Amino acid sequence: MPGSRTGRPPVQRDVRRPADARTPGENPVARLVTRTQKAWDRPLTAYYLILGGSLLITVLGLVMVYSASQITALQLSLPGSYFFRKQALAALLGAGLLFAASRMPVKLHRALAYPILAGAVFLMALVQVPGIGVAVNGNQNWISIAGPFQLQPSEFGKLALVLWGADLLARKQDKNLLSQWKHMLVPLVPVAFMLLGLIMLGGDMGTAIILTAILFGLLWLAGAPTRLFVGVLTGAAFVGAILIKTSPNRMARFACIGATEPGSGTADCWQAVHGIYALASGGLFGSGLGASVEKWGQLPEAHTDFIFAVTGEELGLAGTLSVLALFAALGYAGIRVAGRTEDPFVRYAAGGVTTWITAQAVINIGAVLGLLPIAGVPLPLFSYGGSALLPTMFAIGLLIAFARDEPAARAALSMRQPRFGRKRAGRPSGPGRWNTMRRRASAARSSGER
Repeated sequence: MPGSRTGRPPVQRDVRRPADARTPGENPVARLVTRTQKAWDRPLTAYYLILGGSLLITVLGLVMVYSASQITALQLSLPGSYFFRKQALAALLGAGLLFAASRMPVKLHRALAYPILAGAVFLMALVQVPGIGVAVNGNQNWISIAGPFQLQPSEFGKLALVLWGADLLARKQDKNLLSQWKHMLVPLVPVAFMLLGLIMLGGDMGTAIILTAILFGLLWLAGAPTRLFVGVLTGAAFVGAILIKTSPNRMARFACIGATEPGSGTADCWQAVHGIYALASGGLFGSGLGASVEKWGQLPEAHTDFIFAVTGEELGLAGTLSVLALFAALGYAGIRVAGRTEDPFVRYAAGGVTTWITAQAVINIGAVLGLLPIAGVPLPLFSYGGSALLPTMFAIGLLIAFARDEPAARAALSMRQPRFGRKRAGRPSGPGRWNTMRRRASAARSSGER
């Protein structure tokens, strides 16, 4: 036949439609939703969200710390980049901790639980020793290390409770003991109350609230009955109410919720009101990076507890929504890791870290917005403070390690080969190489990873 040298009829091949071609009448919104769902369901979504989101928050935090702390540093007769350099050093150390934690096996994380708990308890008790503990803003919860460097041991108490509590609950679940309320509460709740007592000796109510949130998160993940959960919550609320009622400073902070004028009757609301002023003057896109007015002495703690207000003033609504979106993505990824694993330790640890970071971000941002009392807790990964940054980045490394350890994520990562190195130099060639590449492509399509 014409057109064929062998005399065979030509093979009729189907014309392939381009991947991005749209079907007539297809709803573009539904198509976008479908593609988004497929992207969210990929094995490495949580891994990329945790790694990318935490790095973006940290980098943006460094920029805002440099912008918000210049005036404070100059008022203290220090170089304008003084606080930024300390935060950058802490970020570098934290990056090393993050990388180390992300590469550690789960067994090593569990082995570190008890040493970290013992070290945190020792340092938190050391804070109360005269001559060693340092009081900052009325709270004695710091230890002077060397020169201007200070350490806040209560920040490491959060990491200790997460790791130790997750290991304890995982061991009891393996022995089917969590169905008994005594084993669920003991010794988790007494140890948590011991940490809370050491923190409250220094007067740090904000950190105590975060630690209580972590405890409730662990109990909820362990499947605590509603009666038990409500009972523990009621007891904690009762103790917290007594601590607040007996402290004029804490009562004044509650009185500042929703305050809009720092008048004579609300003199203690100066910080809260000027935080609202900073957010209100930012507009949609802000006044520009470095152009904040409130940081010139009007807004106390502009580079620590109220850095979100300076972000709103300089970057506007777009900047604050970007920060909120990054924290929301980080929280979603942590919940996904905790929900998809079959390892009880990974589930408890991932849930505890997610509760820690999410609760602290909500409390800090809520205080800046005037919706919650000022608790004095920093914005995770964003505010100035090396003592808060180091354990938080180690906790992010935990989440990254758990996200990499998912079966689907591990299979997707194992199919990837480095572009340079010995594996590239020693890869097969010819038909064997083609068959290997074809098998990898088939496996990638079957797992949904592109």
